[in-house]
Amino acid sequence: MLSILGYATIAIILALLLKQYVAAVIALAVVPILAALVAGNSPLEIAGFIQDGLSGVVGVTAMFVFAILFFGVMRDAGLFDPVINRIVKLAGSAPATVTVATTALAIVAHLDGAGATTFLIAIPAMLPLYERLGMSRLVLTTCVGLGAGVMNLMPWAGPTARAAATINVDANEIWVPLIPAQIAGILMSLGVAYLLGRREAHRLERAALGDFSPAPRWFGWSGARGGDAAGIRSRPMATELSSEPTSGGVATDQAALQSTLLRPKLMWVNTILLVATLATLITAVASPAMVFMVAASLALVINYPGLQIQSERFDAHAKGAMLMASTLLAAGVLLGVLEGSGMIDAMATSTALLIPDAIMPALPLIVGIIGVPLSLVFGPDAYYFGFLPVLVGVGDQFGISALHLAQASVIGEETMGFPISPLTGAFYLLVGLGQVDIGRHIRHMIGWAWLVSLGMLAVAIATGVIPLWAA
Repeated sequence: MLSILGYATIAIILALLLKQYVAAVIALAVVPILAALVAGNSPLEIAGFIQDGLSGVVGVTAMFVFAILFFGVMRDAGLFDPVINRIVKLAGSAPATVTVATTALAIVAHLDGAGATTFLIAIPAMLPLYERLGMSRLVLTTCVGLGAGVMNLMPWAGPTARAAATINVDANEIWVPLIPAQIAGILMSLGVAYLLGRREAHRLERAALGDFSPAPRWFGWSGARGGDAAGIRSRPMATELSSEPTSGGVATDQAALQSTLLRPKLMWVNTILLVATLATLITAVASPAMVFMVAASLALVINYPGLQIQSERFDAHAKGAMLMASTLLAAGVLLGVLEGSGMIDAMATSTALLIPDAIMPALPLIVGIIGVPLSLVFGPDAYYFGFLPVLVGVGDQFGISALHLAQASVIGEETMGFPISPLTGAFYLLVGLGQVDIGRHIRHMIGWAWLVSLGMLAVAIATGVIPLWAA
């Protein structure tokens, strides 16, 4: 009975999230409470489950809130502007250089872990250059997606934070062992960008000679075709998403506000603060929540002394921080109720009976392999708060570490996979700003994203982070 009820709870939550009928907070908090009541638990017992669940996600929630504030303040102060401007300047007019610069720009822009911010910085900065050279907008969105995807593994980004909340560990425990794999992913993303640039150069050379045939197929995905993909003859759907005015009105006011926030004289101070924060985080001298709490406070005091302007900076970044924080807290309710009521144990036991024992030791490997395509089916909330707990419960039946399953998950699911996932809001901003068709973008990028993800998985296995075959 508990097993059936648990699966029904997960199924209802997944349906609500996938169909976007309600906000994630409502689905994650209300449905498990109703399920616990159906299971015969008293309101007092449910309150205890919720309390236990919330205690497990408080640290991750605090880390996320202050990380968003810290990187937001650093961006307001203009810390990343010189790097971004230099990357755009060095792009030049060679397609291979342009594509590598595009991915590098997305990597830098995604240091704050916010996909929407990355796309708002990288796409408008590079799109005019792509259109001037006649390069494919699909290549632009793919290169930006690769850079953002590999950086979405950071502990303050959504997937790692969610995974940490689910298995009740610091996000650092998931991320730090995966740093070699992430570095490999960055290099592979830049390598793929170079290959795409070379392919674009060949296509443009053929087009100049009147040959508009498709580029050769690499990894099963054909190249861009002629003017449409190059952004010359048509402007596909979803341009409405990028219809924000570029001059006058709100845009002018926003530009003026941004200029007043810049702190060029504090560039080196902010750089030292950023490096010290990342070093402290990697070395685990203190908890991530404490690190970002102190770093955000110092960033505000150094760059924007005074109560009024500090309050304004808090307000400016509050929406994104609180949206994720409320989701994480609601996930704590779900996890607490599922565990406290015994549903997780019952689900894991019944699922373990259905999976052949022979393949169970390879469960982390399987999870890592299918992570990118799973991003087309599960959004981050649905996977990490709905599906991963079941995987962890099943793995526990066979002595498989929850940490290994979480690390295998974040290599692909909504990291390399998030720029192709129609279940995330930032995805629509990517295709809208890039002015590309959704289906064509997914087909163009999924093979490359999956390739990079598998390369990262191979490095994680080689470094002993993820077992090839669990003992």
